[in-house]
Amino acid sequence: MAAVIHSLWEKGDRSPLILPSTIPIDDPRVQFELTRYLSDNWGPSSKRMWTGRVRCRCGLTRNSPTWANPQAGIRWEALRLTGTDALAVRASKKLRNDELLVMTLGATILRKHLDEVPLWCGDQVPVRQLVEDFARYLYLPRLAGPEVLLQAICSGIGMLIWHSDGFAYAEGCDERKGRYRGLTAGQTKSLAMEDPGLLVKPEVAWKQLEDEKRSQPIATGPGGPGGGIEAGGEGGGAPATGSGLRPGPIAPNPPLPRRFHGTVNLDPKRVGRDVGNIATEVIAHLVGQVGADVTVTLEIEASLPEGASDQITRIVTENSRFLKFTSHGFERE
Repeated sequence: MAAVIHSLWEKGDRSPLILPSTIPIDDPRVQFELTRYLSDNWGPSSKRMWTGRVRCRCGLTRNSPTWANPQAGIRWEALRLTGTDALAVRASKKLRNDELLVMTLGATILRKHLDEVPLWCGDQVPVRQLVEDFARYLYLPRLAGPEVLLQAICSGIGMLIWHSDGFAYAEGCDERKGRYRGLTAGQTKSLAMEDPGLLVKPEVAWKQLEDEKRSQPIATGPGGPGGGIEAGGEGGGAPATGSGLRPGPIAPNPPLPRRFHGTVNLDPKRVGRDVGNIATEVIAHLVGQVGADVTVTLEIEASLPEGASDQITRIVTENSRFLKFTSHGFERE
């Protein structure tokens, strides 16, 4: 900003307000400040910006669906701000309304970027590297802050279907043994921006977790794997009691329960918290049973006395479709 102010002062611009349209992008000093934190592969793209092949009006970029290749040139777009609030307030509102400033990031959206960009470094990616990538690269969603990304990471680790839509977390990697230390998935996790851990591809984590389960020793009693002591004398019968009488037949164990069902009402303002608790305290125990087939269905019913605006209808419908709802829709009556 100092370079912009100095350049405008040299050109005699006495306007009390610096607008995006007045930024002197033809000044080499301003060009340097705008591109100094970009990686080297942005050089050819930035040169086209100054020669007019790509129109640049302000330093706000849209993550356009047509810009699927991170190596492609930068495409800048001018935004018109309205209202009487301070410039920063108006800019923030405009960005949020146009979905250019992401306040919340879904775990499935983060997984999509990890796979499609890709952001993986082999079978893993450090958490700190991921925070840096989202702060650095323009083709990734512009997040309101690193805490948005960390929340998405924690959600992806704690998902019940982490192996298909999320990812796993590891405290470190033992390259000599070819395994991850402190591998965690499907459990609630909290992280800090400087967390030294790694995100691990789900298929790799799943294989290690399954291998660890198979390698766990089976508990045995003093009589062998059955856990009992061989009974009787030579005839192999039951041992005699102190009175010389043999014990009667042992009653069979009662049948074990084979099905579970449950219904619970959630606070719509604290769904994330409640679902996390349910996942940890109930569902995780059921999923962990051998051969368990667990189905979890989330049913949403909303009554809107004032009606839903076109924007809300569009956002909810598109998000429901993207999140693969089996059924969804708005009703007028």
